[in-house]
Amino acid sequence: MTAPRPTAERAAVVVTGMSVTTAFGRGTDRLRAALAAGQPAFTDVSRFDVGRRRAKRAAHLPGAPVLLDELGDLLTQAVGQAGLDAAAVAQTPLLCARHSDPSWPRHPQESRADGHAAATGSALAARAGLRDARRTYTNACVAASTALADAAALIASGREERVAVAAGYLVDEDVFALFDAGRALADDGALRSFSAGRRGLLLGDGMAAVILESATAAERRGAEPLARLLGWGRAGDAHHVCQPHPEGLGMARALTAALARADRAPEQVDYLNAHGTGTSYNDSAEAAAVHLAFGAHAPKLPVSSTKSLTGHTLEASGLVEFAISVLVLQEGLLPVNAGYTGQDPACRLDLVTDAPRMLKPATVVSLNAAFGGANTALVLGAA
Repeated sequence: MTAPRPTAERAAVVVTGMSVTTAFGRGTDRLRAALAAGQPAFTDVSRFDVGRRRAKRAAHLPGAPVLLDELGDLLTQAVGQAGLDAAAVAQTPLLCARHSDPSWPRHPQESRADGHAAATGSALAARAGLRDARRTYTNACVAASTALADAAALIASGREERVAVAAGYLVDEDVFALFDAGRALADDGALRSFSAGRRGLLLGDGMAAVILESATAAERRGAEPLARLLGWGRAGDAHHVCQPHPEGLGMARALTAALARADRAPEQVDYLNAHGTGTSYNDSAEAAAVHLAFGAHAPKLPVSSTKSLTGHTLEASGLVEFAISVLVLQEGLLPVNAGYTGQDPACRLDLVTDAPRMLKPATVVSLNAAFGGANTALVLGAA
């Protein structure tokens, strides 16, 4: 598959601030250590009763964290790492991605005004002193990666100097019950991406915030980039409401578009952080997409799905996995594809199994897909 090379002059986009929380704990350092250890975060669910459910496990923080508070803290940390002063923060818009509150329809009518998804972005922007909440994304598992692509486009086109992006999902009883009833959750307690005998996904807490900025603006104020966002691509296949196209056509188009925008050939990619939900349809379609987009390089491309460690963080997946990709570039350590039990002939990939793999990558790709045939790909480069 080919795509036209971009010809218009574009501002380079860099990451200057980042913070992330998963079931491994709060803060980037906890995630960094967990990726090096390579052990999944799944435990027996204690946040709500799962006695009547097939699946019993998820990757979640202890207690009852509040999404707005968690995201507010992460934004503060990301802004602090970026070194932004109050004047710069006040000129920065926020793009937010989150899962709609499943309890909202059960609230009294008069109290619902503050419960809808868009209210989260407005409240976060006000807390952090940001200019405004420009958009809130709820488009399933590509919500956060779509927000990142839109933020990068705003910066690359010169419409914004910098953009904050925040996303979050906390494992909740309603979604757990819905996925369990649909036989989507793994009843053996492990998310085995691309593996023979995989039995489905497992949910996970995930929240993150990043500051994207034009390279010129970052350099002007002496900020040290964490990584570069080189390219982004989006494509739809409209094959089925829940299943990707079996040949991975939409994912392959997203990958090809992202590589073209980044001006990178397939063989220049050193690692792919795959969507890898551990479901039969998704993993085989994604493997087909990798071969379609990367061609002869596909068998040599190291691949893993970090959902096998963190769980599926739904609308936050794109940002959590973007943050992981930044850490991969910084640490030179490819995360393990956990829970692997053997090759599925439909998923012939160079999977990182048994333990993390040492490699100093220059270019990595993060791929996400969602119900409804939506697909996104992000290409990151070392700072």
